[in-house]
Amino acid sequence: MTHNHVSGMEASAVSVLKRAVELDQSGRFQESLVCYQEGIQLLMDVLKAVREDSKRGHYREKIKGYMDRAEQIKCHVNKLKEDGKYHEQIKIADDATGYSFETLLNLTLVLYNFLRFSEMLLKSMGNVKQIHLLTSQDEADNQQTSALAEIKESLSSHGVTLDVEYSSTIHDREIRFDNGWIIKIGRGLDYFKRPKGRFSIGYCDYDLRLCHETTVDIFHTKHTKTL
Repeated sequence: MTHNHVSGMEASAVSVLKRAVELDQSGRFQESLVCYQEGIQLLMDVLKAVREDSKRGHYREKIKGYMDRAEQIKCHVNKLKEDGKYHEQIKIADDATGYSFETLLNLTLVLYNFLRFSEMLLKSMGNVKQIHLLTSQDEADNQQTSALAEIKESLSSHGVTLDVEYSSTIHDREIRFDNGWIIKIGRGLDYFKRPKGRFSIGYCDYDLRLCHETTVDIFHTKHTKTL
C-alpha cells in the first residue's frame, strides 16, 4: 500500500472522527456512534498498513480511546432506552440542507411527502409490515381520499398494510415505530422549501433541498403502543 493511500485513509479517518466528536458534544449520540465506528474502522485499516512500531503504538492508543468512548455512548444510550428516557433534539436552521428523511432516520402532511416517506421505509427498513396513518381530513380536497387509496394499494403490492384513520382534533405530528423509537418534527413532513425550478439542484435529491426552520426530537421508550 502506497504512502499516499495511507495518508488518504488517515485524512478520511480524522475527518470522520472529528465529526463524531462534534456530534458527541452536541448530544447527538446515535449519529456520533455511527461516525465513531466508521472512523475507528478507517484507523484500523491505517494500522494494518503501518510498519513503524512507534506509529503503530500511536494508532493503537487512538483506536482504544475512540473505542472506549463509543462503548460509553452505547451503554449510555441503552440505559436511557431501558429507562424510557432517550431524547435527542436536532434543530434545522432556515435554508439548511442535508436533512432528507433518510438522513433524519441514520411533517403539515403533504401526500407526496407521505409517499416519499413510505418509499424510504420500504428501501431502508425491509421488514416493515404495517403503517398506521392518523391525519386530519380535508373536506375540500377530493384528491386526498383517492390518493391515499392509491398509496394503500401500492403499498399492499409490496406486502405492507396501510391503515388510515382520520381525526378532527389531532395536533401532534410524530412518527412512532413499534421498536420504541418516536420522532417528532415541528413542521411535520413538510419541512422542505420549494426548489426554484424542476432543473434546480435539490429537486431530486432532498439532502440538497433547502429546509424551513424546524426542530426534530427523537425519543426512545419501551412503553409505546404497538402500531
